[in-house]
Amino acid sequence: MDIKVLGTGCSKCKTVEKTVQEAVQEMGIEAKIEKVEDMLKIMQYGVMRTPAIVINEQVVMSGQAPSKKEVIELINSNK
Repeated sequence: MDIKVLGTGCSKCKTVEKTVQEAVQEMGIEAKIEKVEDMLKIMQYGVMRTPAIVINEQVVMSGQAPSKKEVIELINSNK
């Protein structure tokens, strides 16, 4: 599984990255987690509001900081 956290490096984006890492660890799954801060790359996903989460090249959430439970639900529904 490939998960990207899109964000410019603000505190909310860092929180989402940490939450995603915790969710993946808690689930016991293998996932490559990448933080994308380059605005050009972020715009290529059509994301206008960060933070955003991309799972397997599909934008699944943007503009908010989900809870760990919400991240787990996003991962489960986008396997």
